[in-house]
Amino acid sequence: MSLATDSDDSALSPVRFDERSWHTYAPSVSPDGSAFAYIVDDGTGYPRAAQRSLSRGGVGELRWVRIPASGPVRKLVHSTDGRWLAVEIAPGGGEHHQVWVVTTNPDDDIAHRVGAVRTDGDPGRPTRVASGRSFGTVTLVGWDTDWVLLTATELDGTAHALRVHPGTGTVMTLDVRVGGALIDSWKGATLLRVGPRGYRDMLLIRRPLEEPDAEATIMTPLLPNDPGSVTDDGYILDQGYDHPSLVFVGPPQDSERDLDSVQALVLSDFDAKFPRLLGVEVGADGKRFRVLAERPDAGLDEFAVSHNQSTVALLWNVRGRSELQILTLPDQTLHTPIPLPGEVGANLSISAAGTLVALTVSSPQHSALVHLVNTSTGEVTAVRDDVVISGGPSTALRGERVEFSARDGMPLSGWLYRAHLEDGSPPPCLIYFHGGPEAETRPDYQFLFGPLVDAGISVFAPNVRGSGGSGRLFSHADDRYGRYAGIDDAADCAQFLCDNKIADPESVYCGGRSYGGYLTLACLTFHPGVFAAGIAICGMSDLESFFRNTEPWIAVAAYTKYGHPESDRELLADLSPIHRIAEVRAPLLVVHGAHDTNVPVSESQQIVNELRALGATAKMLMFDDEGHEIVKRHNQQRMTQAIADWIHGHPTRSQAHTALPVRWSG
Repeated sequence: MSLATDSDDSALSPVRFDERSWHTYAPSVSPDGSAFAYIVDDGTGYPRAAQRSLSRGGVGELRWVRIPASGPVRKLVHSTDGRWLAVEIAPGGGEHHQVWVVTTNPDDDIAHRVGAVRTDGDPGRPTRVASGRSFGTVTLVGWDTDWVLLTATELDGTAHALRVHPGTGTVMTLDVRVGGALIDSWKGATLLRVGPRGYRDMLLIRRPLEEPDAEATIMTPLLPNDPGSVTDDGYILDQGYDHPSLVFVGPPQDSERDLDSVQALVLSDFDAKFPRLLGVEVGADGKRFRVLAERPDAGLDEFAVSHNQSTVALLWNVRGRSELQILTLPDQTLHTPIPLPGEVGANLSISAAGTLVALTVSSPQHSALVHLVNTSTGEVTAVRDDVVISGGPSTALRGERVEFSARDGMPLSGWLYRAHLEDGSPPPCLIYFHGGPEAETRPDYQFLFGPLVDAGISVFAPNVRGSGGSGRLFSHADDRYGRYAGIDDAADCAQFLCDNKIADPESVYCGGRSYGGYLTLACLTFHPGVFAAGIAICGMSDLESFFRNTEPWIAVAAYTKYGHPESDRELLADLSPIHRIAEVRAPLLVVHGAHDTNVPVSESQQIVNELRALGATAKMLMFDDEGHEIVKRHNQQRMTQAIADWIHGHPTRSQAHTALPVRWSG
């Protein structure tokens, strides 16, 4: 049986979707500030990597980075000396990533794949002897001088922290453990993130590069034990006799400083409600830390440190919107925030001297665009490519932040995008759940929202319990048995919309991707009388089969969120929509990418098959060239049109409660 979209369906009305605009994001500034690389989605296929020069005269011509693999580019980073560019790519959009390295020489297009197979040898010892055993996935971390840093994960979930020289092919294994992730490495010191989602700690591993003896390895947890805290990013500061302390400044600390100590900056919500910037120093006599930047009302999203260690760029999350701030070292001065020409910033990169910052900025009505920031003057300049669009779908789209309470008093929030009907009646309203579940809906660009609003469909994107951005306790509120309350939050969102005349109770819909897809299926089974129709994109229908079939490293990281498949077997079964399938009353559209191994395609197939057997209305849209994310522009357009048609084709809850024959192509 073919799991394709019904070919004989005709669209009710085309949604407006602009295919010509270029989206640019995830920049990397070369250390000397003379060039930058970034990801470009020009609407013609998968997002690609590109490079451009920088000078006082402006931005140079675009040059595509040629990689002999097909798939969306996920990340790119310049080497410390600026001679190399490492590129992470997801072949077919799947979860088995590759890393390639190219030179920044415009006349040299030769690409080297790095970290593809395991090497034989002891941790800490350079080797070029390959075992021939391939890794499951390889992710790009950054650079240590002219060595590229990778986390390479085996199919069984064992993670290898690697230091690879792209010129010679020499590989040094820094650490091997299940659930580990390399964060940074510099001059024999390594930061390693360990632990599952929501419970992540940071380890410092010290191994002298000139004496790569496993017995000389020293491992130190950076922070005291604080269950439920997350320390997930870090940067090792240069140390030595010619580098003063940047964490503990002024007398008497400097005079007492251990000159062989290691200093690092880390992003952590240790002992706090929101993530903040901590400075840590580990020496022979122990470790100590201090807070370098925090805000009582906001969390730190990310930070970037200049190579000369004079400047730290900080991105704060203030009730969903971003603020860029500069911290100078060693005086540890926090400067006035620099206004951004958009709602949400991401992907910080900084030049070696700290004079130039690059980042992505987006808003509901404007797609992602790379901007350059002069840290001295605060001047922000957009990097505009060959195609600049004026107009486009929903250029006046604005997100309205709303706040309300769940049935148990838990404060909830979300972003509302209103459509308007000519007769003044409430339009159909789609409640769209984000993934994660610890992600956060923010007022950034979402390809789906603008065209739906243009098509007369309001969109409410809530942050139910378990979401990020509202503090540490809120992010854990849906763990394991808290999942029931998170599902109730979804129904409470519908109640809020109806109570405030934003939506008609007969025309409320639910949808979402990844965890949002699961929550959609849970809505239709736990609260079957609330929603007129559902749209589940790459969602889990059976948590037990999800854990059996997903990538092992994804399963290990998710136990703390959903429950363990052995010790929490009954919980997982009870929370699985597939076991409540007889409760479904609303028509269901499922969407999936064929190369998705995060949430396997079988999760969508099995719930559609079950609904079909019961005579309910179900439909599946499969993309043969996508994975867990739908990234190609024409596929995004096709999915958006299908969602709009699904909502307009099932206009009321009353109709949803009448079982209709399944429309299916087979």
